[in-house]
Amino acid sequence: MELKTDEHIKKLNTFGVDAKAKNFAEIRSIEDLKQAREHLRQQPQDFMVIGGGSNVLFREDYPGFLLRMMIPGFEKIREDDEHYFVRAGAGEVWHSFVRKMLDAGMPGLENLAYIPGTVGAAPIQNIGAYGLEAAEFIDSVECFDMDTGEERTLTNKECDFGYRHSTFKKPENRHLVITAVTFKLPKNWVPNTSYKALAEEIEINSFPELSPQDVYSCVISLRRRKLPSPVKFGNAGSFFKNPVVDRETFTSLLRTNPSLVSYPLAGGRFKLSAAWLIDNAGLRGYRMGDVGVWEKQPLVLVNYGQATGEDIYAMAQDVRLRVKNCFGVKLEPEVAMV
Repeated sequence: MELKTDEHIKKLNTFGVDAKAKNFAEIRSIEDLKQAREHLRQQPQDFMVIGGGSNVLFREDYPGFLLRMMIPGFEKIREDDEHYFVRAGAGEVWHSFVRKMLDAGMPGLENLAYIPGTVGAAPIQNIGAYGLEAAEFIDSVECFDMDTGEERTLTNKECDFGYRHSTFKKPENRHLVITAVTFKLPKNWVPNTSYKALAEEIEINSFPELSPQDVYSCVISLRRRKLPSPVKFGNAGSFFKNPVVDRETFTSLLRTNPSLVSYPLAGGRFKLSAAWLIDNAGLRGYRMGDVGVWEKQPLVLVNYGQATGEDIYAMAQDVRLRVKNCFGVKLEPEVAMV
């Protein structure tokens, strides 16, 4: 492990925010994590792990020890009559991993194609898109305990997955660093076309016989049309979660907003489209200096050039306030703000 100090991390976060980490190291093995742990024991300080830097906003320089997860590799470790079990290192690039699984004849994750970030970040956020969540295919998650130095494996149930949530997001579990994830991929592939936009994209293409590769290509087409490339405009994808409300709140909103986009959930609750709320608060294309709400997808905040982390944070707070004033609904960020 090579320890660096005052490391510039502008290229390590997809918002392109110019910030520095007081201490920094790339983690390519369990041994590197053990060395990082020893450093933290000798020089106590906060630490944080990033992957692709696609779900974080640095509001200022990071005063602690920033670890960039880069443990590579993947392999099929076993199979049964119904599933393949594939173990992937936490540092594998997520989109590349999805593509490799397709190429190897092990589909299932294609709805989650083109999502930025790493394999290790997928369980933390329980990433989801186009009617699918990563938790549906995660068998287990391997972790390194920075408190005890032990290696642990958590089952899917122990990960406590929910909407954009897992046990790894709880403050009391921040000492658990994900090192590998084992996925359970079905041998009998069934396409997931429950998401309206994806179903429409598939229908437009009129595939003679729908394949996993067809779904994969449609997902990529949709994402490319709606989302800005971080290479051109700094962003972290969807900035806000879709809020969940009770039936009474939903009924009241629907009465005054008949075009409200929503999805029914168990227990009489409803998930509202945060994009619809932001759009109908009049914020599509809204801009403050070098920060803006993306014209093609209001869930995305973009850095048009030289915006600071504080600039982007101020825009996020402004969007939240305006949506709250318009609809009485509180938006929560998906992005971790440091």
